[in-house]
Amino acid sequence: MLNYLMLNSGLALDRDKIMEAVWGYDFVGESRTLDIHIRSLRQKLGTAGNHIKTIRNIGYKLGE
Repeated sequence: MLNYLMLNSGLALDRDKIMEAVWGYDFVGESRTLDIHIRSLRQKLGTAGNHIKTIRNIGYKLGE
């Protein structure tokens, strides 16, 4: 997930696009799964996790 965010740094990525890229088209689960993984990733990155921004009603963005 971090790699995907880094490859698309500065772009607002919608939730479905992130889930397809990370888990594939056959992913069966809730979009809340993405939120949990993003939260975990932010925690693991420490202060650098602040660079993962939530874009309301869209998804997430790395940078700025």
